[in-house]
Amino acid sequence: MTHGLILFGHGARDARWKAPFERLQRMLATMHTGPVSLAFLELMSPDLPSAVDAHVAQGCARVTVIPVFFGQGGHVRRDLPDIVAQCQARHPGIEIRCATAVGEDEGVLAAIAAYCVTQAAQ
Repeated sequence: MTHGLILFGHGARDARWKAPFERLQRMLATMHTGPVSLAFLELMSPDLPSAVDAHVAQGCARVTVIPVFFGQGGHVRRDLPDIVAQCQARHPGIEIRCATAVGEDEGVLAAIAAYCVTQAAQ
C-alpha cells in the first residue's frame, strides 16, 4: 500500500518563507518510500485538497497530513479538521490521517531546546 505524507503549513506572502519546509520535504523524501509533498492553508499553493488529489493520483491508499505548526492553534484545531473532512468526502476509499502539530512532540521540543542551548553557547 502506497503511503503519502503531506506537510501542511500556514503559507505566507513571502516566497522565502517556504524554504525550510522545502528542505524538510527533501529530507523526508530520502527517508520515506511514498510521495512527500507540501500543502498550505492560504497564500501559497497547493492547498491541501489539491495535494491529497495528487497523492491519490499517484496511487496512495493512505495519506498522513502532518501540520508543520509549532502548536495546536485555531487553524490546526478548527480549519484543518474541516479541510481533511472535505478531502475524505472526495476520496472515501482513501485513509486520511492527521497527526498533531509537530511542535507538540517531545522529540521536536528537545531538538529545539538543544538548538537554543547551542545558540546561547556561541
